[in-house]
Amino acid sequence: MEILRVENISKVYGSKKSDKQYMALSDISFKINAGDFVGVMGASGSGKTTLLNILGSIDTPTTGSYFIDGKDITSFKKNQLAIHRIKNIGFIFQDYNLLETMTLKENIILPLALNGYGASEMEKRLNELSKNLGIEKILDKYPYEVSGGEMQRTAACRALITSPKIILADEPTGNLDSKSGKALLDLLTFINEHYQATILMVTHDVFAASYCKKILFIRDGEIYNELYAGDNKKQFYESIIDVMSVLGGEIR
Repeated sequence: MEILRVENISKVYGSKKSDKQYMALSDISFKINAGDFVGVMGASGSGKTTLLNILGSIDTPTTGSYFIDGKDITSFKKNQLAIHRIKNIGFIFQDYNLLETMTLKENIILPLALNGYGASEMEKRLNELSKNLGIEKILDKYPYEVSGGEMQRTAACRALITSPKIILADEPTGNLDSKSGKALLDLLTFINEHYQATILMVTHDVFAASYCKKILFIRDGEIYNELYAGDNKKQFYESIIDVMSVLGGEIR
């Protein structure tokens, strides 16, 4: 079942009057089905983050439309977008974006509280997710009291707590060492498979990208190529390196 459809999205920054315009995205179109785990790769400045911000309704396209679960998000008004972000989008950021003055539990259930859920429902969702994600014993701690890996698991739990239509991950392994990074990728795979969560992940990391089922490569604001994982993970990994070498992006 299709969960995300992007139709001819372009994003231009700057004013026509100043003649200083920058085309960040140019006529991008693609589809993502429910349960997909899709990576977005490209050189710095290719438009990856702009695309992620638009799909997360943090930014708006200059032209084009995108649909989540059949709804045209570009037609939403400001208050509708705010509700949409809380209910339908789960975010996992490189810097975790946890509130230091709140416990891990309070950080996780915040989206539910903002959406008016009752205490019993919040506890039910929290208990199941925190147990499955291995953080049930540290929920009363504050972000500064736990490791980077535990903070990232907390961020993943917060992203899942609303049962979102899609999870958007922005360089989630960027601040982690190799061991913690692999643990997070294993966690994202578990989330994708166990919860059938749809994940779109922007990454520079070839190893991280190799966990995806499909990769969209962006070059100069346009879709340059697509790769599908298939059954041979080693071959998929090497193919990602080949394409990134052509694009001139950093290979990690």
